[in-house]
Amino acid sequence: MSRRSDQRREAVFALYQHDVTGRELDELIPREATLFTRALAYAADDRSDELDAVISRHAKGWSVERIAPLERSIMRIALIEMLHPDAAPAERPIPAAGAIDEAVETAKAYCGAEAPGFVNGILAAALHEMQAA
Repeated sequence: MSRRSDQRREAVFALYQHDVTGRELDELIPREATLFTRALAYAADDRSDELDAVISRHAKGWSVERIAPLERSIMRIALIEMLHPDAAPAERPIPAAGAIDEAVETAKAYCGAEAPGFVNGILAAALHEMQAA
């Protein structure tokens, strides 16, 4: 698995399974996963309270707990790269807009019809907040 988008998706699924089952990330991340995948998943898990606070600020009328676990995991991975680009080793960190695009594409492929717009709206609002700060 060499493409960064595939590695991000692998981190999303491990984080999702961890969220749903409570199993340790070590058990859920495939043995052959890259350092990048592992770093993303662990960083998003370690900073989940911070990331969930960002999601919560922009999810108008939704509590973080009401957001589908897969959508929440997709947004956490995008946000970790947006807010902490040094969290996962990469030759060139992905720009925030690229992280949003990847998250939306993952939501299109694996979530319901409303998810891509929802994910895009929250992450775009987070980006706007970052740029204004």
